[in-house]
Amino acid sequence: MYGRKGCQLLKELSSSEKGHLPQFNSDLFEQVFAECSQHHLELQSLIRKMQEEGLDVQTAKNADHHGALIHHLALVRNKRCLMAYVYNRADNVRSLLWKIGHVLPKEIEEKLSHSEEVYFKKHSARLKSYMSSLQVDLTVDMVPPKDPYIKIRVLDDIGEGIVLSDDKTANFARHSIHFLKRTDAEQFISRGLMEELTG
Repeated sequence: MYGRKGCQLLKELSSSEKGHLPQFNSDLFEQVFAECSQHHLELQSLIRKMQEEGLDVQTAKNADHHGALIHHLALVRNKRCLMAYVYNRADNVRSLLWKIGHVLPKEIEEKLSHSEEVYFKKHSARLKSYMSSLQVDLTVDMVPPKDPYIKIRVLDDIGEGIVLSDDKTANFARHSIHFLKRTDAEQFISRGLMEELTG
């Protein structure tokens, strides 16, 4: 049945957890794309046949006209499914920048297609450029903090000589506790290398 694979592609996307990015299904995506190409060829063939018979494609209501209409509608539906799949994934990829930061963890990067990786890198570079022109890091907090400094514990050995925003260097050994600017700690917290200590 026409359009079943495109529908399956969207069901796979919608069944995933909100904000969670499933593996890019390149195999099914290519199958839907191939089906679009097949519908296009069939549509052209039927229109050519009608024109050779001297029929007006717009007004003739024979079997070829209805066949061409079915192929056209199936083609449009598949294209909409592909566009919805790509758009929703791009929306999730954009939101990753705000949730995780400018560096994607390996397990998320493996789920992206090559074009999505390029899209994330370009989007990240443009956002960095914009933030540097403003001299403000927009990715730090979506809710204004009560205090610009937080107490953190290092969960994994990050190393020494890490340069902070005030041009000081720090040694982040495993299980060490520090009092840092939120802007300095946020990138490490989002990657799971530090945790904020409350209370």
